[in-house]
Amino acid sequence: MSARPTTTLRESPKIEWGGQRTASAAVGADPRRPSLPYSGDCFRKDAPMLETKQLTLAYDRDVIIDGIDVHIPAGQITALVGPNGCGKSTLLRGLARLLAPRAGAVYLDGKAIHRIPTRALARELGILPQSPVAPEGLTVRELVAQGRYPHQAWFQQWAADDEAAVARALDVTGMAALADRPVDALSGGQRQRAWIAMTLAQETGVILLDEPTTFLDLSHQIEVLQLLERLNRDEGRTIVMVVHDLNHATRHAHHLIAMRAGQVVATGRPADVVTPGLLRDVFGVEADVVPDPRTGVPLCVAYGLAAEVAQAPAEQLAAVSVNGWSARPSGSAQARSEGLKAIGARGAGGE
Repeated sequence: MSARPTTTLRESPKIEWGGQRTASAAVGADPRRPSLPYSGDCFRKDAPMLETKQLTLAYDRDVIIDGIDVHIPAGQITALVGPNGCGKSTLLRGLARLLAPRAGAVYLDGKAIHRIPTRALARELGILPQSPVAPEGLTVRELVAQGRYPHQAWFQQWAADDEAAVARALDVTGMAALADRPVDALSGGQRQRAWIAMTLAQETGVILLDEPTTFLDLSHQIEVLQLLERLNRDEGRTIVMVVHDLNHATRHAHHLIAMRAGQVVATGRPADVVTPGLLRDVFGVEADVVPDPRTGVPLCVAYGLAAEVAQAPAEQLAAVSVNGWSARPSGSAQARSEGLKAIGARGAGGE
């Protein structure tokens, strides 16, 4: 008789995904270095490819996403950005098959996901919705074990592979020492790492996250984003996340999808997508975009709402400070932008 496993999968526990209850688990870097490689050489060649074709998503009669085509680069980190209510989270739910298309389809490696059996899809694609809630008293280890649900079968409920996957997920996320602590006793950053560990135990090639840094302080936001970056860099996992902070998105993502009013406005590398014009048109703010003094990625420096700045005299605009260098914006947006770029170069050690 085989030894009893040290972890067991609870009978049909219920976990709340942002208020919606569903079955549980179907679903210290150097800050001076450039955060992410852009060459593509390190990416997994077998990473699943996720895309949409003419996808339309709606809640009852309200169409949120209207006939969009989206390509998620395999083996890269993609950030969905845009103002509140533009459809970022709705698109993520559609990609995860949590929301059925009104028209069009989502494809994983060329197959429409609505035609893929649920367990098979859950072995390829993991979702961490916004603000998930674990049952009271559930330990970290028990939560992470729910990630093995898609790998269970009626004739084999738990195996050594499951135990190894849980242990590895706890180790990678730095949660092994907290494995026996109740999830509801964790700090915000620890709790988010525990949920990410659950998605890792699921062993999917694609991970979808809806605002993974919500309600976290700055240090815990960076901790979570660097963890996702390591998972991508070391394991080649495709990661898609909704991000509100544009500077986090440009620093930690290879690919951006900017949205407005249910449509895709721009896609591509952060340096190609994030421009003063896009910030004005999509977010309604006037901002300068300069190279980050340490990493070289685009850094957004906002100084007002577009409608207000357009009417304000230049001398009323506040001084802008970047890395200890200050400049007062001049009368034209081009002059302000060129001045800030020079500041960024000086902060990076340039002449």
